[in-house]
Order: sequence, then C-alpha cells, then structure tokens
Amino acid sequence: MTSSPKSPEPEAGRPLLDSIRFDLRGLVPAIAQQHDTGKVLMLAWMNREAVEETLATGRACYFSRSRNRLWRKGETSGQVQRLVDIRLDCDGDALLLLVDQTGVACHTGRRSCFYFAPRDGGLAELTQPEVAPEALYGQ
Repeated sequence: MTSSPKSPEPEAGRPLLDSIRFDLRGLVPAIAQQHDTGKVLMLAWMNREAVEETLATGRACYFSRSRNRLWRKGETSGQVQRLVDIRLDCDGDALLLLVDQTGVACHTGRRSCFYFAPRDGGLAELTQPEVAPEALYGQ
C-alpha cells in the first residue's frame, strides 16, 4: 500500500526557483497533470512570483499573459488545483505540476484543455463539457 502524496514544503523551493530558466519575459511553461491518473489537464505560464505563491500556499497560481497579472486557479470558477508535487524538466525550462484538480480544469467546462484531435481530415472534439462555462463563471 502506498502512502498518500504530500505537498512540497515551501522552504524546499529555493533550489527549484534558482534552477528555473525563465524566458526573456520572465515566464516558464507549466503543465498541470492530475497526480493520481496522469491525465494532462492544462498548460499555463508561471513567473517567479507564481511559483513562489504556489509553493507557499499549496494551490496552483499562474501568470495570465492576457491579464498581465497573477491568476489563482479557481479564483472565479472554484475549480482549484491543490499542489501535490512540482517537477522541473532536464533543461530547467518547463515545469510539471502534479495536482489534485477540483472539478474541471478547462474554462470550456471540460476536465482537460486537450480535447481536440485530428480526425477524418479535420479537428474533432473528443470530449464534451462536463459543466456549462456560464455555471463556472456566472455569465
């Protein structure tokens, strides 16, 4: 029997932060993956402050390029990501967040943002929304 995953400790984040190769805009791509199923949920961007906050709070925080500010996953939808573990790739220029996703991860109401695939000469939607976006964002 395996023990339940444990979130990384914030003070352990210094070596991680010092090892990340942020791009010229100060960003690094971050893939969110459901920790127990391996399902890839989404891709977002993080700056140093977002990584620090994620480590300190145990909740995924990203940098929104469109809003030019921190974006705390679930701040409007309630669909939060609890951090289970964080990994840095071999080149130091991409992060993998192993998370426990509450509800759906995609703003379209799907569990994963990766639902398009080439089929029969076009793009097919492989999954349907589990919840209406209007219900998530009160639109």
